[in-house]
Amino acid sequence: MLVLSLLLMAGAAAFTGLLIADNLSGGPDYTVTLMGTEPFTISTLGAFLGGIALTLIFGLGMWMLLAGTVLARHRSKKRRTDRLAARQAYAERDELAGRLEGQDAPAAPTAEPAGHRRPSLHRPGWLRPHGH
Repeated sequence: MLVLSLLLMAGAAAFTGLLIADNLSGGPDYTVTLMGTEPFTISTLGAFLGGIALTLIFGLGMWMLLAGTVLARHRSKKRRTDRLAARQAYAERDELAGRLEGQDAPAAPTAEPAGHRRPSLHRPGWLRPHGH
């Protein structure tokens, strides 16, 4: 696959070089009409090179679009796995705290201070009160 892609790129580059070399002698100039005005004239070679430049710009835009979607997909997957790991860690912490409370005071459960809430599993860490 790599060899085939290199051959295609080399063939396209050679074809482009031949087209530019054959059109250096000039040719007819064409008047460009842009939104009802005629801002400049362009030769055949200029039109060809302008087409190449526009194609490269379009290709760069497509590449950036695809790279952005792949990056967003990877970020989303990482967030999802991080959330799952956090939920598992919270559940393990709560289970161990329950075991520890059961060992320390088997006779009567202690009352929690007023306003104290255990953090729920769906609250992110930066929303939890500090020290609780």
